[in-house]
Amino acid sequence: MAGREVDHAARFSGRLVLVTGAGNGIGAATALAFAREGANVIVADIDEKAMSRTLASFPSGAHEARRLDVTSEADWREAIAAIGVRHGHLDVLVNNAGWGTLRNIFDMEFEEWRKLIAVNLDSVFLGTRHAMPLLEKSAHAAIVNVSSIRGIVAGVGSGAYSAAKGGVRIFTKATAIECAATGRKVRANSIHPGFVDTPLSRAIGAEAREERRKAIPQGRFATTEEIAEAILFLASDAASYINGTELVVDGGFTAA
Repeated sequence: MAGREVDHAARFSGRLVLVTGAGNGIGAATALAFAREGANVIVADIDEKAMSRTLASFPSGAHEARRLDVTSEADWREAIAAIGVRHGHLDVLVNNAGWGTLRNIFDMEFEEWRKLIAVNLDSVFLGTRHAMPLLEKSAHAAIVNVSSIRGIVAGVGSGAYSAAKGGVRIFTKATAIECAATGRKVRANSIHPGFVDTPLSRAIGAEAREERRKAIPQGRFATTEEIAEAILFLASDAASYINGTELVVDGGFTAA
């Protein structure tokens, strides 16, 4: 049932979780879900006002906000160094920050392509690369990378976005097997949301939204809370033997 609350008895009690792009949408819902289940959450976003709104929704706990441009290696170095000094470890990294635009590849300028790749793919590399030393210190280390159904199937106007999100999917697999090969006990999985009910999706207009809704076998958009629940599952001990794979949460869209 859409919007239902699930009680998992504080699966993440005392664990430290970093969520990027946590100011709005899926990121905000995910950060709140972790906080409700006992985690200490680091809310990271480039939008400081949005981060404040997310933090204001949390239950009590040792939560914090950090401004982070996920495309900046300097920002990542600074953020991870600060987390290391303050906490000494990191249990969960959710690389959620992303951005997309509908643009035919024949009309897209190179700078727009590069920005889209930087926000959606480079950010995942930077987060994984720089957070790894702190994740290695955790007995429950997990990375969840937020990709998209467009990382599995393409659509008109999604060429650059699909390239980036497809890159997230295969990079996640590489992370999992390279961690195993080098003795790092860090799991990595990707999640692939379908069409989600967010302000961004509502901005496409009623007619376009209705066309998308009709293409979904379950006949509705996902809630951000439903995507958050799937992310928390992949990060939890219940998924301890799930590694290097993808979880599609799309109401059956890619099955049709």
